[in-house]
Amino acid sequence: MHADAVRENSEGRKLVLVFFGSPNRDGTTAKLLNEFLKPLEGNTRIETVSAYERNIAPCIACNACVGEERCSQPDFDDIDALIRAADVIVVATPVYNLGLPAPLKAIVDRTQRYFAARFSLGIRDPIEKHKLAAVLVTCGSKDCEGAEIIARQLKLAFSAVNTSLAGMAVWPGTDFDEGRETFEKARNSARELALAIECEL
Repeated sequence: MHADAVRENSEGRKLVLVFFGSPNRDGTTAKLLNEFLKPLEGNTRIETVSAYERNIAPCIACNACVGEERCSQPDFDDIDALIRAADVIVVATPVYNLGLPAPLKAIVDRTQRYFAARFSLGIRDPIEKHKLAAVLVTCGSKDCEGAEIIARQLKLAFSAVNTSLAGMAVWPGTDFDEGRETFEKARNSARELALAIECEL
């Protein structure tokens, strides 16, 4: 998968790397993600890492990355390669207990290797290629506090992988009838964000 992604990227097609945090392939998060991706289809190559399907191991604080630029757990190696090749990173996730679902949180926590490269090994840019990021969040609750917390978590992780957050689209109240009404606003927000990113590519 990584070799194909890098090959396509080298031929001029921008690589959009999606981290999908929902266990439901056809749920509200997938629906919002699909709306975001529509303006980008055809002009980019889209690679999706499904957190629940990949089941990446959590960071075990072994400190291997403190001594050299690597991770002791090889299950992240292909994701690392995709992060390095990507032009855009998209995180699409529901809110679980005011935060990220555990499988996606494990992936985010594994970016510790890039913090260690910068602050322990003195590598100024562990990820050389600058990227743009989009965050798409669905909330069962009408309260968007969880989306704000997720954005803060991801901004910190993005800072370690040379990535600037271009924007966020939130679909609140999905557990209520009002969720159907608010989807139109969330869809428009997601599409506008995608078009803005496309202009920057």
